[in-house]
Amino acid sequence: MTPRPESSGPFPEQPADRRHTEPPAPARKKTPAKKQPASAATEKPAARKTPAKKTAAASRSAPVAKTTVRKAAAEKATARKTAGRRQAGSAPAGTTPSGKTPADRAPAVEEAPGGTTAPAGPAVPGATPTGTGDAQRAPGGRKAAGTRGRGATRTTPGPSTPAASTDPVPEDAQRLAPPEAEIAVSPAVDAGDRERLLHGTHHAPHSVLGAHPVPGGIAFRAFRPYARAVTVVSGGMTVGLHDDGDGFFSGLLPLREVPAYRLRVAYEGTEVETEDAYRFLPTLGELDLHLIGEGRHEELWTVLGAHPTAHQGVSGTRFSVWAPNALGVRVAGSFNFWDGTGFPMRSLGSSGVWELFVPGIGEGELYKFEITRPDGSKTLRADPMARRTEVPPATSSIVTSSRYEWGDAQWLERRAEVPAHRAPLSVYEVHLPSWRPGLTYRQLAEQLPAYVKDLGFTHVELMPVAEHPFGGSWGYQVTGFYAPTARLGTPDDFRYLVDALHRAGIGVIMDWVPAHFPRDEWALAEFDGRPLYEHSDPLRAAHPDWGTLEFDFGRREVRNFLVANALYWCEEFHIDGLRVDAVASMLYLDYSREPGQWTPNEHGGRENLDAVAFLQEMNATVYRRVPGVVTIAEESTAWDGVTRATHHRGPSGFGGLGFGLKWNMGWMHDSLEYMSHEPVHRRYHHGEMTFSMVYAYSENYVLPISHDEVVHGKRSLVSKMPGDWWRRRADLRAYLGFMWAHPGKQLLFMGQEFAQGAEWSEAHGPDWWLLDPHYGAEADHRGVRDLVRDLNTVYRASPALWQYDTEPAGFRWVTGDAADDNVLAFLRYDADGSPLLAVSHFAPVVRHDYRIGVPDDVPAWHEALNTDAARYGGSDVTNPDTVKPEPQGWHGLPASIRLTLPPLATVWLRPA
Repeated sequence: MTPRPESSGPFPEQPADRRHTEPPAPARKKTPAKKQPASAATEKPAARKTPAKKTAAASRSAPVAKTTVRKAAAEKATARKTAGRRQAGSAPAGTTPSGKTPADRAPAVEEAPGGTTAPAGPAVPGATPTGTGDAQRAPGGRKAAGTRGRGATRTTPGPSTPAASTDPVPEDAQRLAPPEAEIAVSPAVDAGDRERLLHGTHHAPHSVLGAHPVPGGIAFRAFRPYARAVTVVSGGMTVGLHDDGDGFFSGLLPLREVPAYRLRVAYEGTEVETEDAYRFLPTLGELDLHLIGEGRHEELWTVLGAHPTAHQGVSGTRFSVWAPNALGVRVAGSFNFWDGTGFPMRSLGSSGVWELFVPGIGEGELYKFEITRPDGSKTLRADPMARRTEVPPATSSIVTSSRYEWGDAQWLERRAEVPAHRAPLSVYEVHLPSWRPGLTYRQLAEQLPAYVKDLGFTHVELMPVAEHPFGGSWGYQVTGFYAPTARLGTPDDFRYLVDALHRAGIGVIMDWVPAHFPRDEWALAEFDGRPLYEHSDPLRAAHPDWGTLEFDFGRREVRNFLVANALYWCEEFHIDGLRVDAVASMLYLDYSREPGQWTPNEHGGRENLDAVAFLQEMNATVYRRVPGVVTIAEESTAWDGVTRATHHRGPSGFGGLGFGLKWNMGWMHDSLEYMSHEPVHRRYHHGEMTFSMVYAYSENYVLPISHDEVVHGKRSLVSKMPGDWWRRRADLRAYLGFMWAHPGKQLLFMGQEFAQGAEWSEAHGPDWWLLDPHYGAEADHRGVRDLVRDLNTVYRASPALWQYDTEPAGFRWVTGDAADDNVLAFLRYDADGSPLLAVSHFAPVVRHDYRIGVPDDVPAWHEALNTDAARYGGSDVTNPDTVKPEPQGWHGLPASIRLTLPPLATVWLRPA
């Protein structure tokens, strides 16, 4: 064991004489030496008969019989008790609960191996404890342990004289000679510190508890509520500490330096030997604290929270939490029966961080932080940085560490080769708890990758997996920002799922929710008694739509918490993309607020400048640290520059937000509105299908048909279509064909790939029974799923559909104004200029020899995909033969072809 340095307080670099918290002993009139009480463990010191320069070794050469010492001590103790009763009439001043006077309260000294005994406690060789009267009374009026009764004297310590022994003297005993010029002090915790420790308001418990050099030797102090006895074990020496009451134990050993030691703690019916948590240096370094204070610690999860580790050669768990407004913080958990009284944490200066290393505990332990708020009340809080939690509705944090060995190195190396906006990206959105209800992360890993790969999607997007107390929120009201939900398994189980998807060639995007958090009293709300993570202004703290609280994006530590969280998921779980939820609600101060309910920014505008700065910092940091990752904004307004680089200023004067992609909410609303009309009325809404191309290249877009569009009475995607069952399926197939050909990436929510007719419910998930071969309409649903598979297959094999998604050179209208025919036709181009022709016909009739303009440099065209094919459940009106262009110009192009347009269908043609 490594010997403990002179001080375990927060500033160990200070000289020893400035680290002692005990006050100097007051001057006191000396009384005759014969009235000085003798220690029950040692002979009466002979300070007046022995020259001061006599060494401890010399005094050991003249041993005194043990019986004589014990007899003298007993006589002195009896005499003092009798005198005390005459003076007080009842219990004498300074009496302990057991009725012993201070002279009797010297801790027990166990016989060490070899017969050597070691003294400790208030009565040390050659000195008695200082302090009299009420100056050091403990709470409740009882005199603090280690103080002297009235009339006790203080003398200059003499040499230590252990009891006689014929055995060799252990090495520890050879150091039992304190500096001869020092005056011994009481080792007991003084009244002020004692009060603060009992009430959980001590900011520096390490400066009081543990082992500390003091005048007269080394003071040992332990705070062990419910313990019957505490013994210091050091090498061959065992020394019982004095029971000072209320769980405090102390003793003064005449040592020159702090030894390596352990504590043996006796409880009713059991005894444990453990390291002393208060002998350890802080586990956070100055650089960590500096970065936390600056709000720039990009690996915050590695220093805050609970981490099993070896510290100063001892195994245990280091706990740390940011709570700058707290009067005190203690750790409570399964390892201390949820009583944090004996586990106070120390405050690390102005950082607001509290820290404690607890030896002997490791993975699997439950814990929370007991915080004393500024008003003196207490609150028990889950760890904001917890990396594992209990299964809801239980709310405790769990000590954990990862041992997972990844197998996706090839995937990670390859994913950064092409930027997301220039690569094929079709996304299958999944709510993991309900995709196959009852499956764990590892069970999902056996089914989900295979299913998604079979359908040809390039990515999955997981609705929030961070821990959340209410399943009905679908994960969008997060309480455990650093913990995958325990409903489906452990963090390593989630890593296993991500790894399995990567090994199947599927990227993983995760919904991330930095816009708000719930008000649960055990989570982030007023975490340390005052607004901390939320804004201090109530008008800006309360989210008007969801009854939640908004983060204070202007506070650097809060920004750090969120930026590090984004990195955490990408680096620790190999997430390939973050879809940031509710960005619009972050960007505008007046979001869902009436006049008078919001305050303009410093320029008089409605933009939330703090949120803008946060999003820019988050995106810049993620792209810098994690190559190949994409960030995606769910942003529903016309904010300028969502996907523009942060250092490029736009017309509004703001730099870009720095996202890689943005959900095209306008396209989604307009196109679904068009499809909801009867075909005879669609001619009057034709612009709803073409308007998206007016702004298509202002941002890098994703075309989302997400969970939000198939819940809360909005109906499923196929149910939004008008007409009978056949027409609804035909419209759905034509719409999906139009969507996959339109510039932008695609996103489809689970269940829509096989035309589920009911709205999604998190209680039972997709209606998989629709694909049961014994179900009569199974072929109808299977046909739509087969179409989705083929859409993805042709899409991934056609660079024209994704390579120039964000550049005007990749798109050309053929006809965007054939409203009377309900026809839309356009060309898509790849980097080599090779085209793909997409024609959508949203009328329920067949149009023969319909002329479409085409370039004159393509000698022939053939159908690559037709959503009316019989295998998809259509009427099988197709163009089976190669179609050759005619030299007749049409739609502004030099040549044209004549096609048969199927009813309610989309047709793709490629050069033959």
